[in-house]
Amino acid sequence: MPNTYFKLHIQFVFAVKYRAALIHKEWKEDLHKYMTGIFQQNNHKMLQINSMPDHIHVFIGMRPHQSISALIQNVKTESSKWVKAQKFCKGSFGWQEGYGAFSYSASHVPDVIRYIQNQEIHHRKETFLDEYRKMLKLFDVEYDEQYIFEELI
Repeated sequence: MPNTYFKLHIQFVFAVKYRAALIHKEWKEDLHKYMTGIFQQNNHKMLQINSMPDHIHVFIGMRPHQSISALIQNVKTESSKWVKAQKFCKGSFGWQEGYGAFSYSASHVPDVIRYIQNQEIHHRKETFLDEYRKMLKLFDVEYDEQYIFEELI
């Protein structure tokens, strides 16, 4: 009987709308748990999640039954609703349109996990936009500067 075999490791990076610093230390772990639940309900394996006030990194073992765009749309929609329902933000909360999705070989998994765990240390030296541009260049992704995540107006 034939089977389907796969091993997909994907890191997602996306920002709070207008890159506003809305993810607070007091509730970010709850957000991570909630988002982990969404990924798991979609039958994906959470490898690492961490956020800064204005963006989030998620690293998963992805199953091939769902498209990346459908998964991220679901995660962003449901987590935004949850943050609003919890009244964590005085104003509105939402994720910016767009995201980065980067694939890694199994040999890179430990390094990516460490990288995401150490976001606070990493961002003492490098801004989110510089980090994001570096990732796009490293993965040879063509991009237009005007469509990089919007800053607070």
